[in-house]
Amino acid sequence: MTVAVLAVQGAFIEHEAMCRRLGAECIELRKKEDVERQFDALILPGGESTAQGKLLRELGMFGPLRRKIADGLPVLATCAGLILLAESADNDGRTWFQTLPATVRRNAYGRQLGSFYAEAPFASLGAVPMTFIRAPYIKSVSPGVEVLAEVGGHIVAVRYGAQLAMSFHPELSGDTRIHELFLRSV
Repeated sequence: MTVAVLAVQGAFIEHEAMCRRLGAECIELRKKEDVERQFDALILPGGESTAQGKLLRELGMFGPLRRKIADGLPVLATCAGLILLAESADNDGRTWFQTLPATVRRNAYGRQLGSFYAEAPFASLGAVPMTFIRAPYIKSVSPGVEVLAEVGGHIVAVRYGAQLAMSFHPELSGDTRIHELFLRSV
């Protein structure tokens, strides 16, 4: 299995390490030609969603990736990746792929100083470690979107079709269960 990891900005190396640890091959998406390579799944990492979205467009990757996601390519999206997938953000007029029928709130927990760690139940996995860094949360979801985790009364992880999206960074812990769940779904 080959997992493509968006590698234009953000925490992509940690996702690659986690996937390789679980036996998957990884390729980095840095330019339009990379999107034309064969891969079975995609990871949209945390980082800065505006910078990632702008680079995706400037590098000619936005359209081809959006089509692949809309056609059912399995996607794991964390933090900024969640914002890239979301249909809308209630505190920002910019939108990107719009393949996840949900509304997010960018930087919902404040600036860098508002970053925090929690452990909370995640679907059938039990309690998992969750690192939130200038994180969004999911304000609302449309019918058909499965809520997988909540922290402090806010939705922080969802699944919609082949899209698995969360506010936090599972790649920053040693816990592989979320990546395992994703890879099993591919």
